[in-house]
Amino acid sequence: MRETPINAGREQRGLLSRLLEVLLVATRLGLTSFGGPIAHFGYFRAEYVERRKWLDERGYADLVALCQFLPGPASSQVGIAIGIKRAGLLGGLAAWLGFTLPSAAALILFAYGVAAVGGVADAGWLHSLKTVAVAVVALAVWGMARNLCPDRPRASLAIVAAIATLAWPTAVGQVGVIAVAGIIGWRLLQKDQVESGPTQRFPVGRGAAVFCLVVFGALLVGLPLLSQVVDSEPLRVFDGFFRAGSLVFGGGHVVLPLLQAEVVPPGWVTNEEFIAGYGAAQAVPGPLFTFAAYLGTALHGAPTGWAGGVFALVAIFLPSFLLVVGALPFWDRLRVMGGFSGALRGINAAVVGLLLAALYNPVWTSAVRGPGDVGLALAAFALLAFWRWPPWLVVVLSAAGGQLLALL
Repeated sequence: MRETPINAGREQRGLLSRLLEVLLVATRLGLTSFGGPIAHFGYFRAEYVERRKWLDERGYADLVALCQFLPGPASSQVGIAIGIKRAGLLGGLAAWLGFTLPSAAALILFAYGVAAVGGVADAGWLHSLKTVAVAVVALAVWGMARNLCPDRPRASLAIVAAIATLAWPTAVGQVGVIAVAGIIGWRLLQKDQVESGPTQRFPVGRGAAVFCLVVFGALLVGLPLLSQVVDSEPLRVFDGFFRAGSLVFGGGHVVLPLLQAEVVPPGWVTNEEFIAGYGAAQAVPGPLFTFAAYLGTALHGAPTGWAGGVFALVAIFLPSFLLVVGALPFWDRLRVMGGFSGALRGINAAVVGLLLAALYNPVWTSAVRGPGDVGLALAAFALLAFWRWPPWLVVVLSAAGGQLLALL
């Protein structure tokens, strides 16, 4: 049956409506999601799973597990995948723009001279945002544990994963814990019959997925070789930031030493400028990978200024787009296979363990310095868990409470 112009117009309006919705929701998250990638998972779960029900708990956990396996910023990749599920590839772009641009714009402005304000790093309201992250992560651990660790084997696996992560607190350790949990799940957590619940559906064809994976591999291998042949500073800059986004597992703070090795020795930025920008990156919401926007703006060579910031930002996030789009169709098929579904149960339990370990370090250790911080974290948890207040309002109230505590 041929599609009528009326139906085509309705479909276009529906797509535009979903795109705008994805952009607005992601922008709000980008303005309020403090606390790093682990806390972002808590914010995402509250917004996308509990409030809007764009996907269920199992589907969300599967996406988190997938993005933990991929290099790059895991929370941004989860947001991109949810945007794709909601509104296609343009929805993934809208989700990334909304979640990324607030912090990227702030860091670009900082590179232009916002640092002249001074004294912001020790402000009480800023420290309270770290305290809110304690409540957000605690709520995420609580909610995900009830759904993903309902029996003794998976609960025990989550505890062991948390202990192992605390004992081996590196990106390699996290990947190792997830891999071992997957093997244990594959051997011990299989079911005779795969669960017949609805599978994830993403509007991405296998052809497009393979194309993205080929482009990723070609850029990862080809850019360093091309930069040796072509004398181009922008090419070397793009190569450096692209590799940083391609080779870092764990995201967040893990990318910092690699970025420092890329931008300081060539003289693109000084070590003092790097450290100052890193301090500013801690003060903004959203993904820490937006630190690239600051570095690109502060570059001493071409490109520089806001154009350099955008250039570096695209370079460091491009691998995430290519990998997420390339993995989604195959992930959807693998997750319903018997052996793989058992491995996925083990991985999901390990993710809960990683969250539990992160709740202590770095979330708790960096935020809680005394009884006042404990009280503020408990109050934020109560407002989120029992009163069901929106996270943005809890963030605002906690910031005010933190500033008041600093004045007392």
